[in-house]
Amino acid sequence: MVGQIKIAFGGGCHWCTEAVFQSLKGVNKVEQGYVSSINENSTFSEAVIVHFNREIISQETLVEIHLNTHNSSSNHSMRDKYRSAVYTFSDTQYKEVYNTLNKFQNQYNGKLVTKVYPFSEFKASRKAILNYYQKNYDKPFCERFINPKLELLLNQFTNQVNKDFIITAEK
Repeated sequence: MVGQIKIAFGGGCHWCTEAVFQSLKGVNKVEQGYVSSINENSTFSEAVIVHFNREIISQETLVEIHLNTHNSSSNHSMRDKYRSAVYTFSDTQYKEVYNTLNKFQNQYNGKLVTKVYPFSEFKASRKAILNYYQKNYDKPFCERFINPKLELLLNQFTNQVNKDFIITAEK
C-alpha cells in the first residue's frame, strides 16, 4: 500500500503507548509487546510497533507525540524495562529520526534521553493485555496514567486525534 510504513516506540508502559498511538488518525495498526535492538540494547523492553500512513500523519509528528507522552528527558531506574527509544526499520529511517530528535531537543529543558536504535526483534504481548485501554478504560490504571496522555493529545495534537477512539473508550 502506498504511504504505509512502520516504526517502533518505547518509553513507558506499553499499555499507555499502545493507547496513544491507537488514537491517532493515519495509524492503521499498533502491535503491543517487547522490542529489542542490537548490542548493549539487545534485551527486550516494553514497546509498540506503529504501522501508519505517512500521507495522513508524518513520522516527525509521531516522534513528537512520543516525546510528549512519556518522560523523554528522565533517565530513571526503570529504563531497562521502559527504554526511551525509537526503533527504526532502515538506515534512511534511522537518519531521519535521529535528525528529528536533534530538532526537538531545543524544546526541552533537560536533555532528551530518547535514543534511536535499529529494530532487531519483537515479541507480542499476551492476548489478554492487548488493546488494554479499550478493554479497561474505567480501571484506575487507565484513569491515572492513560487518560492524561489522551487529554494531552486532544489539547496539543487535536488535528491528529481520532476522537471516535477516545469517545468510544470513555463510554
